[in-house]
Amino acid sequence: MSAKVVALLLVLATSRALGAEAEGADRRLERPDGTMLKATYYAAAKPGPGVLLLHMCNSNRKAWEPLARQLGAAGIHALALDYRGFGESKGEWFENDFQKQQQVVNEKWPGDIDAALAFLRAQAGVDKSRIGAAGGSCGVNQAVQVASRHREVRSLVLLAGGTNPQGLDFLRRNPWLPIFASAAADDQFDSDAPRSMEWLTEVSGNPRNKFVAFPDGRHGTEIFGPHPELPRQIVTWYVDTLLKSPADPGRAVAGKKTPVSEFWAALANPAGTSKAVQIFHEARKTNPNAYLFPEALMNQTAYERLQAGQLKEAIELFKLNAEAYPSSANAYDSLGDAYLADGQNDNARASSRKALELLPADKRDERFKELIRQSAEEKLEKLRQIAPDK
Repeated sequence: MSAKVVALLLVLATSRALGAEAEGADRRLERPDGTMLKATYYAAAKPGPGVLLLHMCNSNRKAWEPLARQLGAAGIHALALDYRGFGESKGEWFENDFQKQQQVVNEKWPGDIDAALAFLRAQAGVDKSRIGAAGGSCGVNQAVQVASRHREVRSLVLLAGGTNPQGLDFLRRNPWLPIFASAAADDQFDSDAPRSMEWLTEVSGNPRNKFVAFPDGRHGTEIFGPHPELPRQIVTWYVDTLLKSPADPGRAVAGKKTPVSEFWAALANPAGTSKAVQIFHEARKTNPNAYLFPEALMNQTAYERLQAGQLKEAIELFKLNAEAYPSSANAYDSLGDAYLADGQNDNARASSRKALELLPADKRDERFKELIRQSAEEKLEKLRQIAPDK
């Protein structure tokens, strides 16, 4: 066989390898407590960046397969992890105990995810300094948090999920980090999913941030099924932000000012609650549908103020949440907690009753609605004992 023929065959073989979708290989990650985690690694055919894929809490790592294969074909290594208690990973998830679930999420998941990231960065051909993270639903906050712990995470993809106040603060303070977000209008878990995901791209004001909405597709990575263009768009995003023009944490990026960014900048100031409330009302005068915060995030933020003993500020934020989400039973129940803590018994009673009044039409799932009902009724019973209704 001539040298020219051999060379041609090598070129063709290389072209097929680079053009074909990457095949995943299962890997085991043992944690210090003996828990065995399962992950799937999709190796690219050449050196390049890596992406860590974090699934939704109603799925497992296999939900990322349509994207992961295409990432590998595009020269981007990918690792999809099963959280402990999910998919083929060991460990208990405590399906019917929310408090224990949160303990696992807060105390175990960060270490597990950091171990998965370390595994990805250790693979041959992976550029340790150019890493992306993607999260769906509950994985959104995990993706944001791993970026906050590891500067080598240079690009985020977030699908139909939220972050906590600490994650929000990280995104706000790091406008260099580009964000791609997406959600569908028929999301079965959050009717506000498109607005809340677009909001996430406005927090930092990075001009590279991108939001893509779909009229259907349901929740997070479920959108891949009816919309195969979404994985392709995400691959293009990572090629741009990790390969062609990698984001650089050392390069200053001037975040674009928006009512969203100004609202949260004010709220980050210990004395900025009144200013934030003013920004909200001014934004609503200009646009009655202005969306400056997701309900759940504002609820968390207000509770943090309440737990810190900042009662007046907490009440202002709970009131603002109820104003922004007037049909939310949870917003009024939380406001009732703040009023009760401040000794405003009549207002606490009124807010708790309002929560129960709104509950039948509330669109949350029945388990969460039952928790709201219990909380409101417990406050009313306590108020009957300490401050009988006049």
